[in-house]
Amino acid sequence: MNFLARHVGSWLGHWLSQPHHNHGASLPTRLELLEKTLQPGDVLLVEGETRVSVAIKYLTQSTWSHAALYIGDAAGHYGPSGSTLCFVEADIIEGVRLVGLSEFDGLHCRICRPVGLSEEDRQRIIDYGLTRVGQRYDLKNVFDLARYLIPTPPVPQRWRRRMLALGSGDPTRAICSTLIAQCFQSVRYPILPDIELRATDRKDCPGCIEEILRIRHHSLFVPRDFDVSPYFQVIKPTLENGFEYRRLNWADRLPEAAQQGAST
Repeated sequence: MNFLARHVGSWLGHWLSQPHHNHGASLPTRLELLEKTLQPGDVLLVEGETRVSVAIKYLTQSTWSHAALYIGDAAGHYGPSGSTLCFVEADIIEGVRLVGLSEFDGLHCRICRPVGLSEEDRQRIIDYGLTRVGQRYDLKNVFDLARYLIPTPPVPQRWRRRMLALGSGDPTRAICSTLIAQCFQSVRYPILPDIELRATDRKDCPGCIEEILRIRHHSLFVPRDFDVSPYFQVIKPTLENGFEYRRLNWADRLPEAAQQGAST
């Protein structure tokens, strides 16, 4: 039975990984800008173009279907072309693996950067991700995604996240966002914790309220959570690398008089 489940899961994984027509209007992010901007510890969100991406984007009502952790040259491994394998990600077919920047060529991406992270904790996050390389993707999650993709059902929004949290619970298995959530939770860096407001017990401040943060289970995280998290800064490579709107080469040039007026 386990052999049959693995065989069917593998077939589903390959089917879900096939490209799907993309209706998105977002432009691909230039790799040279990403390379200049990324810092170790950054989370790269990706708008994928596969069948599994369609399911994740639908269930999470988000642009982002995949997440990868940027580790720089910490792994010391290089691809066939000599490029650095600088990301840890969970792939539906190959499991947790190292990939290079070229893996995201032609795709719309977003950089989410943890704020105020110490160098020691940054290294611990990277080391945690590296220890997971070689582990398997959660194939039970593959069955769940396929079940809700064919056909795409009218699922109430409050149930969609739970549908992505139906994995096996095996600690040696993960999907992309749960893997990265575990990396940050290993140093207790918040992503989207549950927050409880309660009155303090201080006699000198009877009306004061304090926040108590509770860690959410890693299986409940999806790629969009890093985008909306108040603890991650959205980094836009175009702006970080010297954007100047006056240098844009527009197809319809301004009339000469308007250009002169703009320059005075």
